[in-house]
Amino acid sequence: MSRLSRRAAAILSAMAAIVMLVVAVLSLPSAALAVDSEAGKLQSNNGVALAEDGDSGSDATNVPTAGPVPNIIITNFTYDGDSVAAGSSFNLAFTFQNMGQVAVSNMVVTVDGGESFAIAGGSNTFYVDALWAGYFMTQTVPMQAVASAQSGAQPVTVSFRYEYVDAGVRSSNQSDIKISVPISQPDRFEVSDPVLPDESTGGAYAGQETTITLEYVNKGKGDVSNVEATMEGEGFDATQKTQYVGNVASGATGSIGYAFTPQAAGDLNATLKITYEDSDGQSKTKEFPIALSVMDMPVTPDNGGMVDPNLDPNANNQTVPWWTWLLAVVALAVIVLIVVLVVRRRKKKAKASDIDEEWDDWSAGDANTGAPSAAGGAGAGATDGVTGTVGTGAAQASTSGAHATAADTESIPPVAAPTAARHA
Repeated sequence: MSRLSRRAAAILSAMAAIVMLVVAVLSLPSAALAVDSEAGKLQSNNGVALAEDGDSGSDATNVPTAGPVPNIIITNFTYDGDSVAAGSSFNLAFTFQNMGQVAVSNMVVTVDGGESFAIAGGSNTFYVDALWAGYFMTQTVPMQAVASAQSGAQPVTVSFRYEYVDAGVRSSNQSDIKISVPISQPDRFEVSDPVLPDESTGGAYAGQETTITLEYVNKGKGDVSNVEATMEGEGFDATQKTQYVGNVASGATGSIGYAFTPQAAGDLNATLKITYEDSDGQSKTKEFPIALSVMDMPVTPDNGGMVDPNLDPNANNQTVPWWTWLLAVVALAVIVLIVVLVVRRRKKKAKASDIDEEWDDWSAGDANTGAPSAAGGAGAGATDGVTGTVGTGAAQASTSGAHATAADTESIPPVAAPTAARHA
């Protein structure tokens, strides 16, 4: 029994010695060791063993492998909503984390908004003293979207510059990370009220095609797309229920004409819808209610029951204004007066022309008449009192040698005699 106890104790002692030996080996320094086989010298330098060969004198160096480089990434960011309106301010908050296995220090964070964003206040550069492996931080930057920025996702660049220590050596690194912030331009696509057929110009008739027009303008800085016009309701027919207009650029204008045909006379109630997509791709609708009075087509017997589209239904009921008649009477009176004046003037000119011709004929007769006519003239003057007096004067003038005057007196008619005497 005692022999067995001694044997067991020896075994236990041996096992304990082995365990102690293993622990001693494991507790040795991790630095590599090199032994010169000839000189038996042990040399070490900063945990790196150098083996020197006595014969060749060559050296061998064993450098430890460098550790992993730390990586800084942005794990999350927010910008106060689904999108940022152009010209508005917002807070950009982003969370960054050290995904490496060593700590970083002396970190400088820079935010660059490019052409679409500006810093609303303060600086765009921030300093972080240290960020351990696996740790994260959140930074908030007040920013503003530029009013002239284009609609859609616009980039923001966040730069990280930092230092870290690896195997006793200090190094530096830099990483640039881009995030996107969507910008939305205000919707300023405007459509005017529909222009309905005017009753004064014909109006809408049952069975006759008519058109409703709308004017539109895109005052926004972003384009709108897929513009469509649809007329909803009953009591009319249309070849195209939906009219496609297309895309409308910023600042563009135009008109939408929707053609339809009323089925029957009476009140027609419908709704005209304009649908489109704004610069953010959001679908929007503008509605315009329509109340239209439809009339029956007028029938005229002259054209076999056919209707003249240009016929004014109120033409037969119209009366001529009183001032129209007054103007017509005044114009007629003026025309009659002008005609009378022209006729009288022509008559006066004709009478004057006849007198001149008679005088010319009398003068020609005076030149061709001889002296013996004086006696005849005297005899004729005795017959007519007026002519006789003129003839006596002519005879006396003839005695004084005025034979031509006496001859002229004989050829003067009774009415023209006084005029001839005055000329003599």
